[in-house]
Amino acid sequence: MLQFRRLTAAAVAIGALVWGSGAALADGFATPWQLGMQEPATEVMESINSFHNGLLWTITFISGFVLALLVIVMVRFNARANPTPSRTTHNTLIEVIWTVVPVLILAVIAIFSFKLLFLELQIPPADLTVKATGKQWYWTYSYPDNGKFEFDSLMVPDDKIDTAKGQIRLLSVDNEMVVPVNKIVRVETIGNEVIHSFALPAFGVRIDAIPGRLNETWFKATREGTYYGQCSELCGRNHAFMPIAIKVVSEQAFKEWVDAANKRPDWKAASAERPAPAALAQAAESSIR
Repeated sequence: MLQFRRLTAAAVAIGALVWGSGAALADGFATPWQLGMQEPATEVMESINSFHNGLLWTITFISGFVLALLVIVMVRFNARANPTPSRTTHNTLIEVIWTVVPVLILAVIAIFSFKLLFLELQIPPADLTVKATGKQWYWTYSYPDNGKFEFDSLMVPDDKIDTAKGQIRLLSVDNEMVVPVNKIVRVETIGNEVIHSFALPAFGVRIDAIPGRLNETWFKATREGTYYGQCSELCGRNHAFMPIAIKVVSEQAFKEWVDAANKRPDWKAASAERPAPAALAQAAESSIR
């Protein structure tokens, strides 16, 4: 009985911790000891979050039900409580139930799962297209709908991080991808030399950037702010130092940024073969040590 009370107390404590974890959700990046997913910033991520939470409650109920059956069997049908066991070997009704019910549960899960997959994969007419090229080990962005400029996005080294400006170690970059709020953005990805992966948790986006193949995904950010992700493919030595930062701004601010970007001479002819600056390599090496 004492053990049961201890297990109950532990379960209550864990449940309270999980229930209260929502307050730990950060805007655009994860925080230490955070439980649960990042706060959704797109319709797709909201659907992913809802599907995850619904599935979590479903499997919790199933696990609890099975545990309750096991406890009943151990208490009621052990050798001491039931010295003369039943000789029953089959029960048609029970066998039908434990076959049909799991099939129905899986069918319902599949319906919601396919609905979510279609939402992710069917790209609606886009308001803006951004091409993201994965390189070793940084990203290059171009905006074919808004000019011929192209720029590199590299991680800010540790010795240049400015926390007063809200920069985050290993996530902040020198040049963010800038997009307007409440606009459908199509992202085309490709790898320059190896396979990379373009992933933004708050947007519910993850797609591989493969050399010689153009993949595409989409998102529609519903809130302004800066959102962070990382390359999610093991792409080489500095894989852990290849962050993604997307800055969501108002439509007017985006137009002003595009006008300024088209006037920058250093963004007019970004070389696809240009290696990452030595500062990035040094920062990565020091972080690895």
